[in-house]
Amino acid sequence: MARYHVPPRQAASPHNQQVESSTRRIYRIRSFVLDRLPYIIAFYIALIFAILVISLELHRDSSMPNFSNLLYIIVLATAVIFGWLAWDYARQRSYYRQVADMLAADKPTSLSMVSVRDGVTREQLAMQHLLEQQHKAFADELADYRRQREQHLHFTNQWVHHMKTPVSVIDLLLQQEQASQRQGTDEEEAEDLAFRSSVREELERISRGLEMMLHTARLDHFNMDVRIERVSLLPLIRDMINSHKKACIRTSIFPRVDGSDTVVETDAKWLTFILGQFMTNAIKYSKNKPGSKTLLFKVTPESNGGCSLSVTDQGIGIAEHDLPRVFDPFFTGENGRLIEESTGMGLYLAREVCRRLGHDLAIESELGVGTTITIYFHNSAIHQGLFL
Repeated sequence: MARYHVPPRQAASPHNQQVESSTRRIYRIRSFVLDRLPYIIAFYIALIFAILVISLELHRDSSMPNFSNLLYIIVLATAVIFGWLAWDYARQRSYYRQVADMLAADKPTSLSMVSVRDGVTREQLAMQHLLEQQHKAFADELADYRRQREQHLHFTNQWVHHMKTPVSVIDLLLQQEQASQRQGTDEEEAEDLAFRSSVREELERISRGLEMMLHTARLDHFNMDVRIERVSLLPLIRDMINSHKKACIRTSIFPRVDGSDTVVETDAKWLTFILGQFMTNAIKYSKNKPGSKTLLFKVTPESNGGCSLSVTDQGIGIAEHDLPRVFDPFFTGENGRLIEESTGMGLYLAREVCRRLGHDLAIESELGVGTTITIYFHNSAIHQGLFL
């Protein structure tokens, strides 16, 4: 049976740390002098030419140059050039220090770039002005983008809530029609039952699609829509199974819960959504297999003090080469060619929610046999994963 474990977020690599360390050495005195090395070389070349001209003039007058005077000229010129370099560095030191601090920051922002002040030269002042203009243009564009995004999310939430109303009304009408059903022939009753079952199945698909769309929109504001508390797993699993019982009966799937009740730190609403995606996939990819199928929910204590919750179906399974990509958005793989209603978003959303809650996720599957998805709860990691 092929197995794939969702990798955790990677920490900073040693290469990145070396690059960060190298940036801290930028704009020290050595760098300042190296930037002006061509000027220093040009200065000494000009000084050598001046000494040669003086020596040639003295040689023409048949007099030997005084080497002490020449040495004095060199020392004096050296003192002048390095004095000027020291003064130039001193007046620009504050500017260089701000640039070095910004480069040494873990994540330099556009605001930190604009905060680089104390420019002295015309080039530095022009660069400051350019950065300020660029930051203003970036801030205006970002504000427009955020405003449009908020409007889109608001529209999405409103649209989903509005669409839930007709779905509920249609379901209520079906219940009323079933309650007031008149007696007919066996064939008419069978056709009527098949029609209602088909309508209910399509209603459930619409409802699941709306729920997925709503949770996708809420994922962008996860920090404001999460409540961490101690949750009993078994009652939550049973409530979730009851909400899917009609689909299970229609597809001859019999859920079973194993393990003792365990309390974990999580968000009950988001965990219900995750398990709902697992159960929806199990129903979707098991309904075409003949005969009765078992859907097993198993709670297992872990040696590190946490626990795991696995969901095992008896569906068509997943090809081994598709396993590493099943958590990618919109990826449906080979099963997507067999099941038209595959969206490739359910497991992606489950992975994103698990990461934010600090839970680990793993999947193993055997083609033609079934699939097992496991959530690992680590109470010590709940706050590390939260808000990522």
